Amino acid sequence: MPLGLILGIGRSMRIKRASSLDILHPKRAPRNYYKGNNCKPTGFHTRKGGYVVVQEKLPVYVVPDLTDFKLKPYVSQCPRDVNPSEATTDAAN
Repeated sequence: MPLGLILGIGRSMRIKRASSLDILHPKRAPRNYYKGNNCKPTGFHTRKGGYVVVQEKLPVYVVPDLTDFKLKPYVSQCPRDVNPSEATTDAAN
């Protein structure tokens, strides 16, 4: 009993190689390994090689109505300089 405990502790404390702890990626994996891009399937493959898209699996984007919205989607690469006192007064209004 004590010998098994000592061996178990020694086994858990041994130094592991750093390569075994890395994330597996296609360059270091076997030839048939395919990682993908973390996207969900939108359907299924048929027996004859086709693909059927299931409407319930397609993503649905809910976009609010942006008419009369004050902000614009473009952000300038050259922003104008604003004094800190102007920014605080504009935020208070």
